[in-house]
Amino acid sequence: MSKLAIATQMIAYYNAQDADAYVSLMTDDACEAGYRGAVVREGKEGTRAGLNAMFAEYPENRAEILKGYELGAFVALHERVFRSASAEPFEVMSIYSFEGDKVSRVEFVR
Repeated sequence: MSKLAIATQMIAYYNAQDADAYVSLMTDDACEAGYRGAVVREGKEGTRAGLNAMFAEYPENRAEILKGYELGAFVALHERVFRSASAEPFEVMSIYSFEGDKVSRVEFVR
């Protein structure tokens, strides 16, 4: 499976609000962070807990991939995120860093 396909599958799990499946595609010490900034979710367990809290707060949350790119050990996805049917969507660029076939870091540019 290509790295782009793995990142795309992560978004499918995100949209299904399946934090367990989402983190199954990550290394044990993976994290999510702002681009070149602070880590917001540390490790698989921190990511799982953070996602579950967000899904509870935004039960209609989903992301739509507008464009995806793969280059070496990196994938960049341009996404449109919807928190609810009534909220204004926002766009984000997510950058996935890989170690082998697992994601080790996701950074978000907003």
